[in-house]
Amino acid sequence: MHSSAKIFSGTGSQYLAEKIANCYGIPLGRVSISKFSDGEIQPVFQESIRGDVVFLIQSTFAPSDNLLELLLMIDAARRASAYKVIAVIPYYGYARQDRKDKPRVAIGSKLIANMLTAAGADRVITMDLHAPQIQGYFDIPVDHLDSSVIFIPYIEQLKLENLTFAAPDVGSANRIREIASYFNAEMVICDKHRKRANEIASMVVIGDVTDRNVILIDDICDTGGTLAKSAGLLMEKGARSVRAMCTHPVLSGKAYENIGSSVLEELVVCDTIPLRQDIEKIKVLSVADLFAIAIRNAYEQKSITSLFIHAQRKAKEQQ
Repeated sequence: MHSSAKIFSGTGSQYLAEKIANCYGIPLGRVSISKFSDGEIQPVFQESIRGDVVFLIQSTFAPSDNLLELLLMIDAARRASAYKVIAVIPYYGYARQDRKDKPRVAIGSKLIANMLTAAGADRVITMDLHAPQIQGYFDIPVDHLDSSVIFIPYIEQLKLENLTFAAPDVGSANRIREIASYFNAEMVICDKHRKRANEIASMVVIGDVTDRNVILIDDICDTGGTLAKSAGLLMEKGARSVRAMCTHPVLSGKAYENIGSSVLEELVVCDTIPLRQDIEKIKVLSVADLFAIAIRNAYEQKSITSLFIHAQRKAKEQQ
């Protein structure tokens, strides 16, 4: 029988892993990750993990060292006779490359899934995949957490009237519909057409936002261009205020500048990726408690259904 649960962190997610371990109620496990002079990574567990259920926390945001570090940690744990090795990936990188949308391109998210499985992961716990069907790329169990349960309490305490939820593109419509249904609110869609990645050619709003307090919801905020443009368009169409809530603050390029100069009241993000700078408009909500519960339930082989928005909506209806 496995003896205990142990939580370890890669270098990229140390700040979050410490919070998760604290919420779980155990100290973070000891692992040293050193580099040869040419940059080659070597993780070494500094304590026995034989027979243990090992949780390895690492988001795979850029640089790609974060992904390679996680793969090497999985391999090291497997070779150290861990009972189970569970990869906890708050932000799953390469998720935007989920299909062949043009000739001769890679399906990056499938490749990463293959690599994690080949390295020896028994299970993956992640949050808000860019495309939910990426779960099907794995031949091991995937617990796919939903950030809506973190954003909903925050939205409730705002006590906004005339609330409307907006999808920044057609692909996000299902995600928005769930939250709009929870609040019994209306929803609109900002339909955008891109010339190339990170560059919007045109955008239109489908639906009425006149005198509404609008909340844009998305999984990733990369350059902030879509959010800034959507917010400006919604205000032009008569919105009273526009906020945005995005799970993963990739925030590359001129993102901080774009968000800072936009008409957004605020951008609310999760701490799946660390911010590179603090600006007044960006507020961070932690996923630590949610992941700690998911880790405990995985270790104790309990259901995680209660962590999802549909379970919360059901509980709300029963009150």
